[in-house]
Amino acid sequence: MSKEQSKTFEAIVISLRKHKEKDALVKLFTLEHGKRMFFIRNLFKANHSLKSALLPFTYSTFEGTVQADGLSFLRDYKDSRNFRKIHEDIYLNAYATYISNLSDAAIEDRVINRELFTLLLDSLEAMEEGQDAEIIVNIFEMNMLHYFGVHPDLASCRVCGSQVEPFDYSARFSGVLCSHHFHEDPNRLHINPAAIYFARLFLKIKPHQVKDITIKAENKKAIREFIDFLYDEYVGIRLKSKSYIDQMYEWEKILEETLVKKKESDE
Repeated sequence: MSKEQSKTFEAIVISLRKHKEKDALVKLFTLEHGKRMFFIRNLFKANHSLKSALLPFTYSTFEGTVQADGLSFLRDYKDSRNFRKIHEDIYLNAYATYISNLSDAAIEDRVINRELFTLLLDSLEAMEEGQDAEIIVNIFEMNMLHYFGVHPDLASCRVCGSQVEPFDYSARFSGVLCSHHFHEDPNRLHINPAAIYFARLFLKIKPHQVKDITIKAENKKAIREFIDFLYDEYVGIRLKSKSYIDQMYEWEKILEETLVKKKESDE
């Protein structure tokens, strides 16, 4: 028999799906109890009291019953924060979906992790406040690597220990090489050294510090390629939300090329 606990707890909505005709199953990342699945009866009826608090990414203080096993239940909420800008912007929505999904993939359900909860909430808040969402996602991705058991050495050359840049990345050595030892791995990544510099920096800063950082477009692209490499090489998961973001970048590229051609033809 499962043990019930009536609790008040903080939580972020990770996902929501319909159950039968009007009920719902909502996954919450709670600060106090880890990720839990909650059953909500009649959520899709008009004017349900919990509806506004259960939009994706919404942060609230909930009251409910947390089951030791099986589904848990919600009764009420207070102090809800709905990230309106994220919901209204297709790009922000895609980024928020991705980091939420990445959080879900990184740890098992029912595992309490206050550090990850705080990182996710801080990232959503920084996006809502207008900070550079692409950089926030990169910070999030770099800080998630250790949850997947990945610890690439980006601080010093894996051969001689030098901390003098520029560096390039070597999958063979699972870390960076200084310019004096590039020859040790002919198959090194040949990545823009700025990508490694910023990836290392992202492990040391918080999402709200993004406002103090300006990164050129070509460096952003290199950072994205480097982090994608780390995830493809070591993590090995491919989330649908990440594929959607990659498609957005392709759409942007096609649009930019179309506009350039149009401008040239007009001239």
